[in-house]
Amino acid sequence: MFPLEQGSGALNVFEEMESEVRSYIRSFPAVFRKASGYRLWDTDGKEYIDFFSGAGALNYGHNPTDMKRKLIDYLQEDGISHSLDMATEAKERFLQRFRDAILKPRGLSYKVMFPGPTGTNAVESALKLARKATGRQTVIGFTNAFHGMTLGALAVTGNKFKRKGAGVPLHHAVTFPYDGYMGPNVNTLTYIENFLKDSGSGISLPAAVILETLQGEGGLNAASEPWLRGLAELCRRYGMLLIVDDIQMGCGRTGPFFSFEPFGLKPDIVCLSKSIGGYGLPMALTLFKPELDLWSPGEHNGTFRGNNLAFVTAAEALRHWENGEFEADISRKAKQLRNALNIIASRYPALQAEVRGRGLMQGIAFEAGIAERISQEAFKRGLVIETSGTDSEVIKAMPPLIIDSEGLSEGLRILDDSVKAAAGSMEAAVIQ
Repeated sequence: MFPLEQGSGALNVFEEMESEVRSYIRSFPAVFRKASGYRLWDTDGKEYIDFFSGAGALNYGHNPTDMKRKLIDYLQEDGISHSLDMATEAKERFLQRFRDAILKPRGLSYKVMFPGPTGTNAVESALKLARKATGRQTVIGFTNAFHGMTLGALAVTGNKFKRKGAGVPLHHAVTFPYDGYMGPNVNTLTYIENFLKDSGSGISLPAAVILETLQGEGGLNAASEPWLRGLAELCRRYGMLLIVDDIQMGCGRTGPFFSFEPFGLKPDIVCLSKSIGGYGLPMALTLFKPELDLWSPGEHNGTFRGNNLAFVTAAEALRHWENGEFEADISRKAKQLRNALNIIASRYPALQAEVRGRGLMQGIAFEAGIAERISQEAFKRGLVIETSGTDSEVIKAMPPLIIDSEGLSEGLRILDDSVKAAAGSMEAAVIQ
């Protein structure tokens, strides 16, 4: 597709100059040069299928033609690029499109806040607003949750490694077991309510509960509909706000635009980022019910709230949601993905292989160490796919939502070969 020049692909400059904190480059040691749709090319001309999607920021693929055209036209017309929270035509178009294509059809009347360009900005503003609205401090988070890397978001994150990086104690949050964490026969909502109603539990009444309906970084743990509905009812009875972090699972990743739609939930606050910008441009939203709009002007702000280039592409991306065709297409490909993963997992019962996830966010959990080997084997074969879980125990397939059936099949064939190679290397190591 692209006339690629040959390159060395050397990583010397990154190793010399960039901090040791870099991570994805270690999983995918190549210098990437071009990308289109669900494919990438490195500087040596090698082609890869993308089952990573920019950690969920590229649901619509790389360089989608319609968004790219709108962006180029906007730049050529000297459109506003930076505006803080001033009014611009680009923001106006996005807000109108978001209202008409997303909120109104779902019976939602959320106010829209632009908290800053990243997901953790959305989470921080949601936590702050919940505390302001209720006058309480504690927020409930869940085991294996991941909500961001700033201090407030880390406090409600379950990953010990990420939390340790804060370097200071993380306060005003309490962690409870997610659905299924204590085994299939334990309803963790009962456990949670025992703490809430017991005056001797040592836990003050929380301001809010924050959760992912499907834990992306935590191992693809999916909450059941009864559990989610029960949690919403628990929040209602105890006057706690329900915050859904849809940063990675929103914008169609699980099928519908919002991950909570199939369960009949209407959260008090919703956090969006990653693919809301459409093109991979930084953008985040905090949505909340109108009665929670208690901010004073400038009480929560930031220099880069007004990324107008993202407004342009985000407005265009919402065309995918003007009817039900895109969602139905995701559902068809999700079934194809599930069937293929089930077949792969069935071949390795000794490895305790378990298929998890929903929509186009699915994977296979293995014994510790295998998923990372699979990722390495896949990359050598031309597939970019990452791991999930606090011990990297899950190989996670999250291709762009626009991938066609042929591309999905091709990527799954490479994944199948990679699982076979990784399992073989593990067996060889045991024999030795």
